[in-house]
Amino acid sequence: MNIVCSNCFTTNRIPDNKDHSKGKCGKCQQGLYSSKPIELTNNTFAAFIERNDLPVVVDFWASWCGPCQNMAPIFSKVAQDSPTILFAKVNTEQVQQIAANVNIRSLPTLVYFHQGKEVNRISGGLNEMQMKQWLVQSLQKITN
Repeated sequence: MNIVCSNCFTTNRIPDNKDHSKGKCGKCQQGLYSSKPIELTNNTFAAFIERNDLPVVVDFWASWCGPCQNMAPIFSKVAQDSPTILFAKVNTEQVQQIAANVNIRSLPTLVYFHQGKEVNRISGGLNEMQMKQWLVQSLQKITN
C-alpha cells in the first residue's frame, strides 16, 4: 500500500500486512499517518490525492464561512475516528486554483477521492452522524 507522508509528502510503500498508522517515513523519519486533517496547498494537493492508496476526504473551506467554522471540529473528530481514511483541508482563499479545478461552487464542500479520482461530494454543513453516514455511502461506491 502506498501512503504519502503527512509531513514531507513523500510516497512510502507499506506492506499490506503492516499497520499504516504506525509506519515511519523513509525520508523524514516522522510518522506517516496523521489522525488530524492535513492542510493541502498547491504544491501538495495532487501528490496527496493521487498517490495515496487509502481514500482521502478533503474539506474545502474558507475563514469567512460560518458553516465551515462550525463543521471544522466535527471534521477533526470524525478524522480521529476513521483510521482507514485520510482527511485533508483546503483553504479556498489561499489555494483558489485547486478549488476552481475541482469545481467547488459552495462552502463547505467535502470531496471523497480514491486513487486520484473523485468518488463522491457533498456541500453544506454536516453534523457528526450525517458526515459518518456520507462516508459509509462513499466507501460503498468504491467497494461495489
